[in-house]
Amino acid sequence: MVSKLTLFDLDNTLLGGDSDHAWGEFLIDQGLVEAAAHRAENDRHYAQYQAGKLDIDAYVEFTLRPILQLDPAERDTLHHKFMQHHVLPMVLPKARSLVNRHLDAGDCCVIITATNRFITEPIAAEFGVPYLLATDLEQREGFFTGKIAGFPCYQDGKVARIQQWLDAQDENLELTTASFYSDSINDLPLLQAVGNPVVVDPDTALAQKAEQFEWPVMSLR
Repeated sequence: MVSKLTLFDLDNTLLGGDSDHAWGEFLIDQGLVEAAAHRAENDRHYAQYQAGKLDIDAYVEFTLRPILQLDPAERDTLHHKFMQHHVLPMVLPKARSLVNRHLDAGDCCVIITATNRFITEPIAAEFGVPYLLATDLEQREGFFTGKIAGFPCYQDGKVARIQQWLDAQDENLELTTASFYSDSINDLPLLQAVGNPVVVDPDTALAQKAEQFEWPVMSLR
């Protein structure tokens, strides 16, 4: 029996919030950044993302700047606090149930997100999803450089990343028969590429596209 490919966006889809933006608030809570300036820049980047106009290279550099001096063990300790205090409260029970239904059905489940792998890898593990495609980060001798490795998993880049991943798999998985759950207009290219797009608690722009294309709309809130 061939597995069905099922893709999930993460932020504001499986989570009741945005993990990238929440990371900025967490850094403020930990006293690692100056609160007012960091919050203003974090909010500015998030507004650009919502408008589909994010400079993701600049945002990744901003996101990582306060932790560039931390080694992997120090980063893991910090991320554990982030999970406990910011991420777990955003995990939607209906999202857990949705993911579990697909896993129990034997689907090949993938979280595909523009947010960087450092932030999202433990979150994917929390959901029990075995595969994660995220924006990868450049490292030198175990330390982040603040730059993206390869091309970002964002907008058209999501389509390229999942196709690249599929080409490397042994299973006969196809985008044309895949499902993809997302809330964001930034994911329009991938929603149009899959056979079964499902719009979840959409932003205004995506809600309009869902109506235009007669895509199913659901809520996990």
